[in-house]
Amino acid sequence: MGVMAVEEAIGKAEERGLDLVEVAPGASPPVCRIMDYGKFRYEATRKERDARKARKSKASNEVREVRMKTRIGAHDRSAKTRQVARLLGEGSKVKVSVMFRGREIDHPELGMGLLRAVAEDLVDDALLERPPKFEGRFLAMVLAPNPRKEEKTSKSDDPKKEFEGAEA
Repeated sequence: MGVMAVEEAIGKAEERGLDLVEVAPGASPPVCRIMDYGKFRYEATRKERDARKARKSKASNEVREVRMKTRIGAHDRSAKTRQVARLLGEGSKVKVSVMFRGREIDHPELGMGLLRAVAEDLVDDALLERPPKFEGRFLAMVLAPNPRKEEKTSKSDDPKKEFEGAEA
């Protein structure tokens, strides 16, 4: 609308039933807009909320953890394996941990066998990102989602090879 006096701009805004909003106060001359300020604020908060939601969903693809114990039953292990597959399907990396209690720590082969079984069950869905390694009383490995589920890479072809070089 061009350069005009403040009173004239306020008058035009009132004619239309809208508000006069200063958009760029630092400019010379200051830039104003005739708009519905309530609608403007509503849309701004909505955009902010959507941006926050998008940020949150991207952050959810972090490393998730599934814990097991050495004496887990076969059915419970398969349920945990399905949970790992679901998390991998969502695009998250999954840390699979086996917790050792008491004297169980003297038998790391139990935990290694359990992690090997989980890796073999998920050979099509996951890539072994970090082989099993002790972290205190936990034996943990990290699985990453397989970008090419159809094509098996050399890393996920034979999970037993990965375990042979792992720390015990």
